[in-house]
Amino acid sequence: MAINGRFKVNHGDVFPHGAYVVGDVEAVRDFERSTRERPVQATDKETGQLVWSVSVLDPDPEARKDAKTVTVKISAPVQPVPPGELAAGLPFRPVEFDGLTVTPYLNENGGRARVAYSFRATGMRAPAASKASPRSGSEAA
Repeated sequence: MAINGRFKVNHGDVFPHGAYVVGDVEAVRDFERSTRERPVQATDKETGQLVWSVSVLDPDPEARKDAKTVTVKISAPVQPVPPGELAAGLPFRPVEFDGLTVTPYLNENGGRARVAYSFRATGMRAPAASKASPRSGSEAA
């Protein structure tokens, strides 16, 4: 089968109403290699790059309440920087993700199974329509 693991998707397919950064970009901890005294940052199994996470608001009016905020993990050699400009009248920064992938998985939270999704990207930048200066987690790209 040609489909294995992550599915490549376009930002607009996942976030047709846009997306907004609502938190800081943080290092993802590798729980298998870390100790209480010595945290170790996770690395992407496919690229070997460091893994970072950022919380994102999905303003889709039809999105379920528990799906309004999602985490996107970004594989990059250095900590990605969110786009600098806030959305007009909002305390959030609009964002688009480059190299976006999705991995479906079964979430058995509270004895009730449902399909959930894990999002990964290779970088983030201001949306193309805003003409803001693009920023990416991968400066060499």
